[in-house]
Amino acid sequence: MTKLLLKLFVPAYSAQERTEKVRSSVGKLSGAVGIVCNILLCLLKLFIGSVTGSIAITADAMNNLSDATGSVVTLIGFRLAEKPADEEHPYGHARFEYLSALAVAALILIIGFELAKTSVQKIFAPTPVEFTIPAAVILVVSVFVKLWLFLFNRRLGKDIKSNALLATAADSRNDAISTTAVLLCSVLSLFTELPLDGIVGLAVALFILYSGITLGKETVSPLLGESADEELQNLIVSILESEEKVLGYHDLMVHDYGPGQRFASCHVEMDCREDAMFCHELIDNLERRCLLEHKVHLVIHYDPIVTDDEELSELRSLVEQLLQKQNPHITIHDFRMVKGDGHTNLIFDIVLPSSLMPEKKKIKKRLDEDIAASTQKKIYTVVTFDMGAFNI
Repeated sequence: MTKLLLKLFVPAYSAQERTEKVRSSVGKLSGAVGIVCNILLCLLKLFIGSVTGSIAITADAMNNLSDATGSVVTLIGFRLAEKPADEEHPYGHARFEYLSALAVAALILIIGFELAKTSVQKIFAPTPVEFTIPAAVILVVSVFVKLWLFLFNRRLGKDIKSNALLATAADSRNDAISTTAVLLCSVLSLFTELPLDGIVGLAVALFILYSGITLGKETVSPLLGESADEELQNLIVSILESEEKVLGYHDLMVHDYGPGQRFASCHVEMDCREDAMFCHELIDNLERRCLLEHKVHLVIHYDPIVTDDEELSELRSLVEQLLQKQNPHITIHDFRMVKGDGHTNLIFDIVLPSSLMPEKKKIKKRLDEDIAASTQKKIYTVVTFDMGAFNI
């Protein structure tokens, strides 16, 4: 079924290089399929819930309605994310995909809260639940539909690397689990007078709330500016390391303005004896490769470094050893030496894990003391502290 839908509505999906237009079409197809399936399931469950008097089935129907609403928002989000960059938004509109997911999370939380309130009332004032074969059939069909939606959205989400679709897939999987619980409750209600209907309805509502909170956290994170995922970092680093003239790299920062709109910057170290125009050309080539191969707009800062000064190398080695004694996770880069008549300045960056940033004054003070104790020279350090998240 998935292959058929893609063939009918996204014929370019099978192409080796998927464009942003194809990606958007896949997202809109997912939203449309979710709307149709969830509305049908909602209507069927509302009918069965009203006939049997089951709040658990009605709660599950409301969950399907929230999913359908979420699919509408996803569809709109992918549509708006297609808008090209303009004067007011030079980085494009791709973050609409994140905003649509955030709106879905808000809807899920509202519906989950209302269902929880109704279920609690049902626990304290239970009413008889009528179990019927048609109700059981509808619930079984719902489980299989939700399992298919889970597999459908998970495949598409992985293929186009969309957190929104992966979240939709996880929600479909959760729905299959909760509907199975409702079905089990309907069967068990034949053998007990316990208010299982309200209890299971509450459990489903809590599950909806949990899904909404989880989806909200996952959506807010990229909007706040999370660090680049390890896979993307490795892809960028692999391009840098492919150039033998690059002796080191640091300060890799990735800014995510939505799928297909990622911008990055980093520093690369090259021998200061290399021709500046030659290094500039190499850097231009690295930036172009990153855009062509990984769709990341990379800007590289050129750091010329001295490689043939024995005294500089010895002092750098000393500083590295002293910092390693303080904490093995501390590193340095951009190490320079400026000699004066009465003293020598060592200018460099210290890279710290975020947990050590509050200790930076103490770390520098101890480093200065250790340098003074280890050498007879009058040495001052000029230090800039960097967070480890930007240095890999």
